[in-house]
Amino acid sequence: MSKLKSINLQVYVMFIAIVAILAFFFIATDGAYLSARNISNLLRQTSITGILAIGMIFVIISAEIDLSVGSMMGLLGGFAAIADVWWGWPLPLTIIVTLAIGIIFGTCTGWWVAYRKVPSFIVTLAGMLIFRGMLVGATNGTTVSPISKEMTVIGQGYLSDITGFILGTIAIICFFLWGVYQRNARKNLNLPVPNASKETMKYGLFAICVLGAIYLLNDYRGIPFPVLILAILAVAGMFIARKTAFGRHIYAIGGNIDAARLSGINVEKIKLMIFSINGFMVAIAGLILSSRLGAGAPSAGQNAELDAIAACVIGGASLAGGIGSVYGVVIGALIIALLDNGMSMLDVPTFWQYIVKGSILLLAVWMDTMTKKKA
Repeated sequence: MSKLKSINLQVYVMFIAIVAILAFFFIATDGAYLSARNISNLLRQTSITGILAIGMIFVIISAEIDLSVGSMMGLLGGFAAIADVWWGWPLPLTIIVTLAIGIIFGTCTGWWVAYRKVPSFIVTLAGMLIFRGMLVGATNGTTVSPISKEMTVIGQGYLSDITGFILGTIAIICFFLWGVYQRNARKNLNLPVPNASKETMKYGLFAICVLGAIYLLNDYRGIPFPVLILAILAVAGMFIARKTAFGRHIYAIGGNIDAARLSGINVEKIKLMIFSINGFMVAIAGLILSSRLGAGAPSAGQNAELDAIAACVIGGASLAGGIGSVYGVVIGALIIALLDNGMSMLDVPTFWQYIVKGSILLLAVWMDTMTKKKA
């Protein structure tokens, strides 16, 4: 029960932080910060970090780390740009091959960590250098552009207003039906059932937030396509983490690897799969990055791994393993994007942006440590 209270406290603290950041930058920018256009840009900015963080959270929960995701994202995005611009591949082939390469890279990393017993810090540090070198060599140190209009849709496209509302309505209905299913399942197992009024309030609040966000985004150009991808991956990630045996095995490995192995969990296989999933997520982020920039650049993805790790830590993950949630890292990615976007609008010098983000990361870790001590 104390662990549940700790998690709820972290969620409340993150939402309070979001409200405080929104209020500060809204006042500082004379309301421009919460304009439909800026909210749209902000969410698109969140999508790349959020997708990287979803893959990273599984790695961190298993008590491992991946420092190569930024360079790998730049390499995979650069490959997609090369295939599109230089080789003239059709978009479906470019996407499929890029995703496949991402899975292969992730699997190779996982093989070294799981079966060769090389610490993930060293493996991924080497990968960071290797992938960056491969990117510079593949692009000849030049920017590969311009990518085709078909590919730019991945990072710059928007859903129509009607499509957005239809998808939002479907999401609300699915959320309600899933809640009813869980409630009935708990009744059948004679487990405590949440209060009906609280459940109704939860559904209503979810519907208001979803429809309100869609209405706001439609006021500009509609729901950005990268945001839709992030939402789908977040839902899939939450389902894997909370409702599958694979997800429970990840938490078990991160919590106590010896106990997990003694309980019959194939630790090596699970870790290999974790890094493969992470490579798949990095490939998606790479496609979005290149299509958003309209090019593949040798410097693309630099320091992206730091933002992904920061999103996980701010979202409540423990670098010691065994603790973390997908919805938490998405909120953490949003907080980072809020800060980046707001400070950029205020023309805050770059060095101050690094100082602020580093200070907030340190504060998040300290709060997590203090919360665990009280629990």
